[in-house]
Amino acid sequence: MISIMILVSFTPLVLIAGLIGYNSETSYRDKVTAHLHELVEKHQQNINSFLDEKLSYINVLVDSYTYEDLTNDAFLQNKLAVLQKAYSGIFVDLGVIDSNGVQIAYAGNLKLERADYSKAQWFQEALGRSHYISDVFLGYRRTPHFIIAVRKQRGDADWILRATIDFLAFNSLVENLRIGQTGSALIVNSAGEFQTRPRTEPFTNMAALVQKTSWARGPVADDTIHAPTGALEPRPVTSSSTAGQVFSGTMESDGKTFIYILMPLKGGQWTLAYQQEAADAFSEVRRARMLALAIFFSGGLAIIFMAVLLSRKVVRRIEKVDQEKELMNEQVIEAGKLASIGELAAGIAHEINNPVAIMVEEAGWMEDLLLEEELEKSENVDEFKRALKQIGIQGERCKEITHKLLSFARRTDPVHHDVQVNELIEDILSLFDQRSKFNKITIKSELDPDLPLISASPSELQQVFMNLINNAIDAMGTGGGVLEIRSKMENAQVIIDVADTGHGIPKTVLPRMFDPFFTTKAVGKGTGLGLSICYGIVKKLGGNITVSSSVGLGTTFHIYLPLDGGN
Repeated sequence: MISIMILVSFTPLVLIAGLIGYNSETSYRDKVTAHLHELVEKHQQNINSFLDEKLSYINVLVDSYTYEDLTNDAFLQNKLAVLQKAYSGIFVDLGVIDSNGVQIAYAGNLKLERADYSKAQWFQEALGRSHYISDVFLGYRRTPHFIIAVRKQRGDADWILRATIDFLAFNSLVENLRIGQTGSALIVNSAGEFQTRPRTEPFTNMAALVQKTSWARGPVADDTIHAPTGALEPRPVTSSSTAGQVFSGTMESDGKTFIYILMPLKGGQWTLAYQQEAADAFSEVRRARMLALAIFFSGGLAIIFMAVLLSRKVVRRIEKVDQEKELMNEQVIEAGKLASIGELAAGIAHEINNPVAIMVEEAGWMEDLLLEEELEKSENVDEFKRALKQIGIQGERCKEITHKLLSFARRTDPVHHDVQVNELIEDILSLFDQRSKFNKITIKSELDPDLPLISASPSELQQVFMNLINNAIDAMGTGGGVLEIRSKMENAQVIIDVADTGHGIPKTVLPRMFDPFFTTKAVGKGTGLGLSICYGIVKKLGGNITVSSSVGLGTTFHIYLPLDGGN
């Protein structure tokens, strides 16, 4: 029973919890991933805007002023001061470089006049383009920086106006992308070299992963991003970024699972890489899962507890019903025995009545013989007459007792007659004379002599009075007591009270006194049918029967009988 209750309760709980949990977790993971893509894309746009903006400033200088103006150190220093004031020192210095790589004009705090950049990689790459943004490198400054350069032509020779961008200001753009405890971003060039300082340690294969992106490998024909092979397990997604390319997925590194998102910067020359431990990114999912598991196990324990509790309660109820059924069967058997004993007693009474009648007749015949002349002169004739008279009196008494016993035990149809209740009560009391004397019980009767006749079955009323008087004597036991029977007329009803001074009945038991097979007597001494039969007979007559009792003081049964007997 417990197993079935637990199975029936747990099955929908597991199914619902699993379905809702899976859908909720999947939805939440998708939302977190989409949110991360949106944030990274926003920073990608900000960084590209930063680079484009600074490049446009240099373009404006080149287009707005002549070569002679820009090669004037004082003029160049003035323009640098304007830019630093307007843009919070993002521009570190400015320089004009000729086609041979020699810096012919310089504005800044370092002594870089006439510096030779002919062998610098950024200079060689800048000569081949109209504008150029270098990777981060140390250079003469021995500190990280990068250069924005614009190439112009003067006659047959090219010259370059370059600006150095403050690395810390640029790095802060990337460091601002912080989510959770482990979420951080960095910029990597196509060679896998870090262009910014990462806030947290990048996972082992970050550089290798960046080099597998389509923009690091070179231009792509369309926006389809192919996942790299091997153990990287990236997950390509569709994005609305400027380059139209996003590379994302998960990776195992050093025993941890990382989420990564890669987006191109500077036309694909750089990569904005975002990483975060999956446990940190989906911490809310983990907390929700732990809470759900706690609720699930708590609910499961509650289900098991209730299943055990209810099952035990049901089992106890079944056991109680079985015990009541067994007791009822025993009481039915006992009732059958009592019925058989009643029939046997009626038969014995009938058999005794016949010889008693003969004895009375013979005693009368002997009295007649004593009247003859020869016996009249006998000296013991008076004694014989006294003995025969006593035999006649006691024989008549025996006939009366057996007659009453037969009338009570004989099964007769409950035909209603006009009955004098007082006479029935007196007849029944006479049957209990010897028993009441043996138990030291005093019987008191207060019967209204003006009591009218009622319509009822004499045998049924005899059974009611017999049961009530018998119960009263049983309640008082052999210790003695007083049995009172009262009758009176009130409100067109005959009221009979049967009161005893027995042990009384507890209030908790009173409501069940008239239930079939309910008894307060010891096992084997009562069938629990007597009061139920009395209740049925009185109700059939249209009357009512009630009981009032106090523990230790006694019990009184009140019988209310209508004059018409319920007709």
